[in-house]
Amino acid sequence: MKKDLFTPYDLKGLHIKNRIVMAPMCQYSVTEKDGKPNEWHYVHYLSRAIGGTGLIIMEMTDIHPDGRITDGDLGIWSDEHIPAFARIIDGVHAHGAKIGIQIAHAGRKAEDAEVPVAPSAIPFPGGSYKMPRALTTSEVQEVVQQFAQAARRAVKAGVDTLELHGAHGYLIHQFQSPLTNQRDDEYGQDLARFGVEVIQAVKKEMPADMPLIFRISAVEYADGGYDIDHAIKLSKAYQAAGVDAFHVSSGGEGPAGQRKPGNHPGYQVPFARQIREALQVPVIAVGMLEDPALAQSVIGNEEADMVAIARGLLRDPYWATHAAVTLKSEPTSIPKQYIRAY
Repeated sequence: MKKDLFTPYDLKGLHIKNRIVMAPMCQYSVTEKDGKPNEWHYVHYLSRAIGGTGLIIMEMTDIHPDGRITDGDLGIWSDEHIPAFARIIDGVHAHGAKIGIQIAHAGRKAEDAEVPVAPSAIPFPGGSYKMPRALTTSEVQEVVQQFAQAARRAVKAGVDTLELHGAHGYLIHQFQSPLTNQRDDEYGQDLARFGVEVIQAVKKEMPADMPLIFRISAVEYADGGYDIDHAIKLSKAYQAAGVDAFHVSSGGEGPAGQRKPGNHPGYQVPFARQIREALQVPVIAVGMLEDPALAQSVIGNEEADMVAIARGLLRDPYWATHAAVTLKSEPTSIPKQYIRAY
């Protein structure tokens, strides 16, 4: 069957009306600094649901107050957070979209933590970042359980899927990278171990038919950083632990060295295709894919199963509707209240 951007997609037990994913993008807008989503987040996410997006992944939501990039970030470290997330999730569902939460810990990139934590006491390059404290082995195991409890709360709030953030230099990425993990315990001897344990713990909190997505940086751009072969090896371990799909990005571990990111439309798509082919696993491609024809070609050429739109959806909440009009896709997802404008 011919596949295009508006072909429905089934990811495990999740039925998604099209192949368009809203990539998680921090809003830094928690004015009360308590981690709870507010009216800004409610309008932000519901407008993208009304605009026709198939799957919305809420921005990086942290498992601990000191796991936030900034104190303006979302968190899900207590049961008191559940109602505010549930309100958004229910609203998104009412407009025909599916929604997940990206669960994470910033590790050494936690800018507002008094003392950030990390696999090893290696600061993120740049003057605004503090020296992190290396987690003890028992503390690492506690963090694994914090991920599990965050997943339990997200499920209780009504999510359709969960995404673990193992990219862009945050805590899971820090454990899986030789640049940032110089431990001599079991979490240093096996760079996939922390991610595997997080996945296994989170899966225990999820319904059997709910898919788990893992966002991974396929390559690192800092000098001495890992390459796609390392990412594929990690991904195989993560798939065996229970990951159902990979959201394939790159970089974020530090300033780029000799290897520079492409920064042209579709520059990360080859990474997604390589992981898809190596693992025979569903993948989400991301990175400057907001040209509808380009997004369409990624699906049509079977380079990825879904495409994530980031800045394009920041600029235009109705990106999916406008893409459908541009591509002359039938049926388009124009809200009935707005049809006369088209």
